[in-house]
Amino acid sequence: MAIRDPFFLMVPDIISTPVIILTILAAIIASQAVISGAFSLTQQAIQLGFMPRLSILHTSEKAAGQIYIPAINWGLAVMVLLLVLFFQSSSNLAAAYGIAVTGAMFIDTCLIAVVLLSLWKWPKWKAIPILALFFIVDFAYFGANLLKVPSGGWVPLLIGLVIFTLLTTWSRGRALMRERMAESTMPMEIFIKSAANSATRVPGTAIFMASAASGVPSALLHNIKHNRILHERVIILTVQIEDVPFVETGERIICKDLGEGFYRVKMRFGFLEETNVPATLDLVDLCGPKFDMMHTSFFLSRQTLIASKIPGMAIWREKIFAWMLRNAANAMEFFKLPSNRVVELGSQVEI
Repeated sequence: MAIRDPFFLMVPDIISTPVIILTILAAIIASQAVISGAFSLTQQAIQLGFMPRLSILHTSEKAAGQIYIPAINWGLAVMVLLLVLFFQSSSNLAAAYGIAVTGAMFIDTCLIAVVLLSLWKWPKWKAIPILALFFIVDFAYFGANLLKVPSGGWVPLLIGLVIFTLLTTWSRGRALMRERMAESTMPMEIFIKSAANSATRVPGTAIFMASAASGVPSALLHNIKHNRILHERVIILTVQIEDVPFVETGERIICKDLGEGFYRVKMRFGFLEETNVPATLDLVDLCGPKFDMMHTSFFLSRQTLIASKIPGMAIWREKIFAWMLRNAANAMEFFKLPSNRVVELGSQVEI
């Protein structure tokens, strides 16, 4: 009995009940920390381009980082239920827990190495001895736990492999999609010269969301092809997520006048910031008159992916990427665009 429950048998009977209550509360707090961390990491992965857009709800008007992601919350709930049903008891979960904890410690040491050598630029003679100490200890723990892989330790390894595959597939797929779209685009200068005199100009402002900072967005090409009109002011807007948590207000907007009522705008956000495009446009006074949302239309491109044998990714990864793209949250919701001012134009892209 003492071998089976050493922790609780160390506690005197008189305080056993308070200790049990304390452990329950500690488990609840730990679970909430895991859930909050999952939300935060998911948001940063989306901003950095490693995950498709998901619906993110901000639950506080004061704390920007207080968020709720329904898809992740329900995903965690399903995974926890599956783990409970699969392992049945906490003792059966010990092998998976050991691999997960020691694996996380080893990955943290790898990240410390990146920070010391790449970000902080420590000299190797100073960084290597410190890193060697951590690597020896962490690898010893992780290596010892590898013996538990057949007993259930394979579960966190499999989950990690699946998540890694999804993240890298989305990142690589987005890069390939942009390359394919760039091949069929034309320089903005040529488009302005040909379209400014041939299309009918109508009052108002049109904002065309573009993922690339050069060329003509496909939505603009489709609009001029099918509708034969251009607004008095045309904004080519690119939202760029920087590798920093926050971007200074004075560096948020970069505007370039292309002539004939065309402007190219780059809007910069940190990976911890909310990408609220209309609120940011209210601060812009560099591209003509102030923006009036009642006279502004947003044009979005929606791509349908077609898997092909063009070199780039394996067919099975291309199909996974296409599935992730179909299930991504709408750009209108992600950028907080007014629903009654949005027009979507679709196209097909082979990767």
